[in-house]
Amino acid sequence: MRVKINGEDKDTSAQTIAGLLEELEIVPGRVAVEVNYNVIKKVDYNNFRLKEGDIVEIVYYVGGGDKDFRV
Repeated sequence: MRVKINGEDKDTSAQTIAGLLEELEIVPGRVAVEVNYNVIKKVDYNNFRLKEGDIVEIVYYVGGGDKDFRV
């Protein structure tokens, strides 16, 4: 099936978000996933079924920085 992932059209054989992340070699705990402008809960990744033409955004968590940073 064809979906749009972070703005790029991609072909995938994955049927679920969990399957898509596995196919893309992305660790689920380090990202947030949105499908068709709706944030999907991590507990639903295994059951959320992707459909032809879905718009998927995968956002990576970024940490770090100085705790004592002041403006």
